[in-house]
Amino acid sequence: MPFLSANALGSLIESAVSTQSLLLGRAAHAHIIRTLEPPFQPFLSNHLINLYSKLDALDSAQLLLSLTPTRYRSVVTWTALIAGSVQTGHFTSALLHFSNMRRECVQPNDFTFPCLFKASAFLHSPVTGQQLHALALKTSLIEDVFVGCSAFDMYGKTGLREYARKMFDEMPHRNIATWNARISNSVLDGKSYDAALKFIELLRVGEEPPNSITFCVFLNACSDGLYLKLGRQLHGYVIRLGFRSDVSVLNGLIDFYGKCHEVKYSELVFDEINERNGVSWCTMLAVYEQNDIWEKAFMVFLKARKEDIKPTEFMISSALSACAGMAVLELGRSIHGLAVKACIESNIFVGSALVDMYGKCGNIEDCESVFYEMPERNLITWNAVMGGYAHQGYADMALSLFEEMTSESHDVVPNYVTLVCVLTACSRAGTVKIGMDIFESMRKKYGIQPGPEHYACVVDMLARAGLVERAYEFIKKMPVPPTVSVWGALLGACRVYGKPELGKVAADNLFQLDPKDSGNHVILSNMFAAAGRWEEANLVRKEMKDVGINKGAGFSWISVRNSVHIFQAKDTIHERYPEIQAMLAKLKRDMKAAGYTADTNFALYDLEEEEKESEVWYHSEKIALAFGLIVIPPGVPIRITKNLRVCVDCHSAIKFISGITGREIIVRDNNRFHCFKDYQCSCRDYW
Repeated sequence: MPFLSANALGSLIESAVSTQSLLLGRAAHAHIIRTLEPPFQPFLSNHLINLYSKLDALDSAQLLLSLTPTRYRSVVTWTALIAGSVQTGHFTSALLHFSNMRRECVQPNDFTFPCLFKASAFLHSPVTGQQLHALALKTSLIEDVFVGCSAFDMYGKTGLREYARKMFDEMPHRNIATWNARISNSVLDGKSYDAALKFIELLRVGEEPPNSITFCVFLNACSDGLYLKLGRQLHGYVIRLGFRSDVSVLNGLIDFYGKCHEVKYSELVFDEINERNGVSWCTMLAVYEQNDIWEKAFMVFLKARKEDIKPTEFMISSALSACAGMAVLELGRSIHGLAVKACIESNIFVGSALVDMYGKCGNIEDCESVFYEMPERNLITWNAVMGGYAHQGYADMALSLFEEMTSESHDVVPNYVTLVCVLTACSRAGTVKIGMDIFESMRKKYGIQPGPEHYACVVDMLARAGLVERAYEFIKKMPVPPTVSVWGALLGACRVYGKPELGKVAADNLFQLDPKDSGNHVILSNMFAAAGRWEEANLVRKEMKDVGINKGAGFSWISVRNSVHIFQAKDTIHERYPEIQAMLAKLKRDMKAAGYTADTNFALYDLEEEEKESEVWYHSEKIALAFGLIVIPPGVPIRITKNLRVCVDCHSAIKFISGITGREIIVRDNNRFHCFKDYQCSCRDYW
């Protein structure tokens, strides 16, 4: 290397830092030692210390500092070492260097404090941060915009939000990053209204114009608070300011409209993006999944794959949630394979989504397998597998898992959802005493205030055990107004145990709370029909018609080779209709030979017995099952999903079919799973 001047060597060291080349930096250092007489000029020492500290060679940086005479160590020297330590994640070392700097009576400057506040924030050390704040006040450097912003950021990240707010209000100058952080803190604290006020204040004060980050943070506030009108106004403002092509802002708008259930506007914004990135596709997928539009979620996922969008943890998790919603196990397994191929199956969010998907698709074996293979589990994971056990009728396993979760070996603290799963398990198992003990210990043992879902579980638990009157008394003593779930649990019990009078009380309350829900009217009508009270049954039907309530059409679907086949009652349009009819006829003969008689108590109209039998025989779940028996090979479970509750006759018929054919049949209706095998159902004939 030819002889270089000190300034040229300084520039060379700067190049080594910018290119992250430690080799080049060491070569420059060697040239300095060989060509220049010590002690080196202070600016060269500062360059070298900056080089070694920022390229994570702290030992070399500290050695060089120790070889630098004290009179040459300035605030620039120390700040270079401190900044490099923070940049490479050595936060404790950064604070230690600052202490040594203070011992040499070197005063910090406006570059030193931001690094120190950042170190305090990452170490979650608010006490250290407050001491630094006091020193910044003493030196009047707190008035510098960057120092003040760093102190504000430190308070926010160490959880002292009240101090952060005071700091923000006292700052004489605030940059846009500080405004963004202030609005973001309010969103994170669940104070959407406060975030909206701060955004409006930013526009009014006019210190700095908002940027794309500001808009995204404010859209989060509008999403959380469901401020649809305010978000629409922002959409117009964004267009006016020329951000209509900013993909990050457009992604925020897609998310905002989706969370406000305005999916059509999410679609319009998505279609307007010229160059979509991975976040655009993930956000649109999440919008469909969160709004239960699962078919479109799958389509977006497939289009993203065709566009060579790399599958991320968020995308895979959302796609798996859509599979769980539709209960399409085969597609879920395909996405599981994609997660393995992308090496993200061990991610805690993907793992939790897999556990949830397998549980909701009725495959408890794979649900357990994924759960126990996860290297790390969070509370969501535990809740997912516990909910899977509870809804499929494995109540003892759910309770056992709850004990394991709260044991000293795991020491996971249950939350609101956990106790809903546990009480659901107690309800399904009929363990009233254990369930009541858990319910009554919620406040003292776990510090959780019982909510509507917990009360609904208790009512369901008492009612399932045949204690219908006790369940009604429990409702009357509730400290909170009974919800639809509470009265719905009581109405369901009255249907099972044949208590139409009490059922009428429950139904009347349900009609007040949710007058447009056809399901409650149908249950009450069926209850009267089962009791032979046809006039009252027809009166309920007439009332439905008079107020414009239509019973939702019943659909059942079954997934075969990644294709979903959907059936309605009396369906005749399927391409394999003749084979389905032949299978239904064969099943009917075999079932009658085995002792099956149609349960027509809940037939909807006062018809002749033969007409009633025909009415219930061609329900959608029976047609889907007949198709499944034709196309799914023996030994493979048949999985059917229905959008409404399985009727009494279909439940009885599928029990017979499971025994006659020797097949395992899993039906997921809008209430729970039914696992049929050898003439038995996991629900113990209560659903």
